[in-house]
Amino acid sequence: MGSGQVTSSVPSGTSEFQGKHVTVAGLGVSGVPAAKVLHARGAVVTVVNDGDDARAREQAAELEALGITVRLGDGATLPEGTELIVTAPGWKPDKPLFLAAGKAGVPVWGDVELAWRLRGPDAAPWLAVTGTNGKTTTVQMLASILAAAGLRTAAVGNIGVSLLDAVLGEERYDVLAVELSSYQLHWAPSLRAHSAAVLNLAPDHLDWHGSMEAYAADKGRVYEGNQVACVYNVADGRTEDLVREADVEEGCRAVGFTLGTPGLSQLGVVDGILVDRAFVPDRHKNAQELAEVSDVNPPAPHNIANALAAAALARAFGVPAAAVREGLRNFRPDAHRIAHVADIDGVAYVDDSKATNTHAAEASLAAYEPIVWIAGGLAKGATFDELVATSAKRLRGAVLIGADRALIREALARHAPEVPVVDLDRTDTGAMLQAVTEAKRLAQPGDTVLLAPACASMDMFTNYNQRGDAFAAAVRELRA
Repeated sequence: MGSGQVTSSVPSGTSEFQGKHVTVAGLGVSGVPAAKVLHARGAVVTVVNDGDDARAREQAAELEALGITVRLGDGATLPEGTELIVTAPGWKPDKPLFLAAGKAGVPVWGDVELAWRLRGPDAAPWLAVTGTNGKTTTVQMLASILAAAGLRTAAVGNIGVSLLDAVLGEERYDVLAVELSSYQLHWAPSLRAHSAAVLNLAPDHLDWHGSMEAYAADKGRVYEGNQVACVYNVADGRTEDLVREADVEEGCRAVGFTLGTPGLSQLGVVDGILVDRAFVPDRHKNAQELAEVSDVNPPAPHNIANALAAAALARAFGVPAAAVREGLRNFRPDAHRIAHVADIDGVAYVDDSKATNTHAAEASLAAYEPIVWIAGGLAKGATFDELVATSAKRLRGAVLIGADRALIREALARHAPEVPVVDLDRTDTGAMLQAVTEAKRLAQPGDTVLLAPACASMDMFTNYNQRGDAFAAAVRELRA
């Protein structure tokens, strides 16, 4: 759905925003729809944006044609008379604009908060998912399960589909599967989901949040006011801690998921079967079979955990077991998420370019053995000792690329000195082909060449998609 749909479906009559001076911070995927929605509801809207490039000017012209004021290249100053700020999720809390708003007593909402407050009286409940890794896959699995149950649903939020579009568009939903980032949750103080899951917690975006504690606290906001279930990861005690700290509706339950045998009020795995001991008539005696591990695509351990979390949220919404199985069978993961590219001379080549941090890379590395590991990029302040120490026994070799590859090389020297390492000091377009060629030289039949960079991609590529595409193209060239 495009942002134009939103504008046409929003009444422009009197509303709580009529005549209110609202500053929208940032253009892009969330700022443009927010500005249009607020303008249509009678607000006096000013958009401020740090950038002043061709794309920003194009978006500014579109908004100015509607009568919206846009200030490009000036995202620091609080416009005079501002009564509310609606911000793009990526804007850091310590920006001068927000510090000025704090001093002036001006509230700051994100686009998620705006969407939540603009829901109608018969709005679809939200099943929310957050966590350091696995959010998109879990939300897509959840939407597939809900659809298999015959429910009108969509996967929305941080997955790339505007919540404003979903909430204000013409299509009516029974329930929404909502992916939420820590950024979005930080700016969504009144959000109250039907049920929610925190999949895992690992250091990430600490430059934005300031500390691991602040990062975890923002993730934990997803549990506030939950009505039916707070879904947590049994293997990650920090997620259960967040459940304990949450203020939820009376009767809301803590529901765990585990790759082992489930306890009471948990979902888990028994003899290759995904089972539910949480949403059954007598969970002290009974368990409900949901699906087989082979129904999960791909059946890597961390993806099975994603499937269990999705199943828990669906079951909290009353979805029958048969729909869980059908939804998981119907699900196809997005590109660059442990995607098998090809087999060459008995060696599998797997693209997990989406593994942009150490936690995601560790999960990816745990799915294969032996591995020739292609890694590196922008570390974002991460360290690699724990990742390498945990995965060392699986490594046949490593090929390192990118700006911060030395950090991984040094960790390998400390914790896996016997592993041969190829360090590629180049960032041109041919670097990936050389990386794959070197990996092929190190690999033996039965091995997996795994792109799981543990780093962001922007030092060499536009994004992780382009990095994964380059890997796949190099593999195909090698095979040819």
